[in-house]
Amino acid sequence: MNYKKYIAGAMALSMALGIAGCGSTSSSSSKAEDDFSATENVKVADTESIEAIPDGAEKEILYLGEGDLNPTKGNPEKSTELQLFESKGGKIRFQQTSNEDRFDNLAAAITANKDIPDIFKYEWLAFPSQVVKDMYQPVDDIVNFDDPLWSATKETADQFMLGGKHYVAPLGYTASAMLCYDKDIIDAEGLEDPYELYANNEWTWSAWEDMMSSYVGNAPADTERYGVNGFFRAHVIQQTGKKLVNYDADKNEFSSNLNDPDIEKGQDFLYNLMKDGLVLNGWVGSARDCFNQNCLFYAMGEWAYTGNQSPKEGENWGVVPIPQYDDNQQKITTSDMTAFMWVKGSTRKEAVKCWFECVRASKTDPKYEQTNKDKFMENNPNWTDEMYNTKMDVVSDDYLMLFDYAYGVSSALGDRKQFDGNQCLVDALYGEASSVNEEGGQSTWTQVREKYSATVDSEIKELNQKIANYKG
Repeated sequence: MNYKKYIAGAMALSMALGIAGCGSTSSSSSKAEDDFSATENVKVADTESIEAIPDGAEKEILYLGEGDLNPTKGNPEKSTELQLFESKGGKIRFQQTSNEDRFDNLAAAITANKDIPDIFKYEWLAFPSQVVKDMYQPVDDIVNFDDPLWSATKETADQFMLGGKHYVAPLGYTASAMLCYDKDIIDAEGLEDPYELYANNEWTWSAWEDMMSSYVGNAPADTERYGVNGFFRAHVIQQTGKKLVNYDADKNEFSSNLNDPDIEKGQDFLYNLMKDGLVLNGWVGSARDCFNQNCLFYAMGEWAYTGNQSPKEGENWGVVPIPQYDDNQQKITTSDMTAFMWVKGSTRKEAVKCWFECVRASKTDPKYEQTNKDKFMENNPNWTDEMYNTKMDVVSDDYLMLFDYAYGVSSALGDRKQFDGNQCLVDALYGEASSVNEEGGQSTWTQVREKYSATVDSEIKELNQKIANYKG
């Protein structure tokens, strides 16, 4: 094991975990999106399945966020959902905030009862900690989960209930991370294409580990190789179907799940990947840079291999989901969910309802499937149909969309500013057993769990007390 490289990358690894974790929006993601060009030639058909905003109702909604939902000079693409919303009489007014100040600015507007935003982007920290702070209102008045438009989302929406009320309406999903790889490298090493394993339902932890071990073990004498870099630790654990924090709807209470045996198996698996030298620590900003450092897989959200990070002409890349847990091969995706919280105090009910429906329809109505693909492929011309179909499959109804409540218990657990500035405490829970400290030492999951369990228990206890007093 090359401890010097691991130690040098320790701080950068924390940054990588913090960017992708804690439900935050990464600056790299914004940059990739800003480099997209407009596809004005891709037309968006209207739909009669969504009613126009009624006459007499306010039709402009205020969005507080980091990036405009309207076209900008840097991002001229007008989304399918925005075109639909405008066709129904809607309009979005944008009020910009920084990532650092977004929650403070939202709370200030609600407290002052002035310029209250109607919608605010969902992220992991929003639920449940900010719900019990009276920052959002339930969506049940504007979303009927028995309607055909919404029925497929009910299983996911039910994960975001407090006291029998839904606070999130899932609009669409992207995989929080997939594994990007270079098919030419796979072929040159005589390895089986991960896509074929995935297509045959054989893409498991053990198959992945064997492939990385073969690649690293066959390195030339003067070459260092690695198996994986990026954001994968939480995703691997969540392939067990387990979360660090659970919710009991009957008791309306949250509880710690740190002692779950499947979570321990996952942490042991990650521990051994690190111990065997298969993990390249440190921040690597793109798939191409990762491959150039002799690392077989780059684990990251799709922003990191689309747009200006997309494969170039002549490059032959592939993407596959995070491998399945050998002991329970349920189809699971750790999801970055597209959703907007309905802000407490918003009175533009009809317009918000219409916006939700437009976004949901744009991502699910078959008439927009080809429209969305055309937009994507024009901006990513060297993506293959195989890559695109994989990206869409992992967010299909065949997969359970999994979200860990641990990120949303409290700012102490889910806000990176309250831990080390680069990652939040939950990231540390997921990642410390497969990382090294400044001395090159590696903690076991038992040590990590003992280090943080008292804090987790204390924060959950405080959250449950707030829930008991919450009127909704």
